[in-house]
Amino acid sequence: MDRKFEWIEDRTTTPDGVYRVLRAAILDGTVPPGGQLREAHIAADLGISRSPLREALTKLEEEGLIVKIPYRGAFVAEVSARDVAEIDAIRLLVEPYAAELSAEALRGSERSRLLQTVEDLHQALAKNDIAASVDAHLGFHRLFYDLSGSGALQNLWNGWETKLRLYLSVDHQTYSDPRELAVEHERLAAVALEGSIDEFRKELAAHFQTGLSGHAEVHPRQA
Repeated sequence: MDRKFEWIEDRTTTPDGVYRVLRAAILDGTVPPGGQLREAHIAADLGISRSPLREALTKLEEEGLIVKIPYRGAFVAEVSARDVAEIDAIRLLVEPYAAELSAEALRGSERSRLLQTVEDLHQALAKNDIAASVDAHLGFHRLFYDLSGSGALQNLWNGWETKLRLYLSVDHQTYSDPRELAVEHERLAAVALEGSIDEFRKELAAHFQTGLSGHAEVHPRQA
């Protein structure tokens, strides 16, 4: 059954407005990974022409959130637990290094930014706002790469983020107690601010391993 699309804010029929509606529908799970985005149904739901819709779909494809298959249409990209496990295996090696490089900034002028991402995650989870919780979750980890001063590390993160975003948009909904995820990030923030890279690596490994029983495959649960 096709899901009905609705405007989530002031009605803006520009390609950017349509893009925001579709992106939100993907990230909150309204259209799950592998789900088809049918142009005719979306255009009818939103009361728009095909032109801004196609521009919006092109932007989503460029972002990596959808794939277009010739003669079949547009589908939400799929990311498996195995895909994320492979990413996380690399992250376990490089993210502690990024935390080490960013430690001085995080203990100084950027400390409030790190703590704010944890607070944003708490608030989003309390409201069951999946899209906002994924934003905060990724924003927390991205901060280490952004503040590392390493272009190579930043490029690694940029290459992973869309896949992680798609995976987490589903994974965040599997927690029996969402507060658990925020608490994990509180612990990561604490050890990062203390400057103990070994402890950060241990907490990061535990973070990746949380709730493995929630998946059929034995792979990291969250990013």
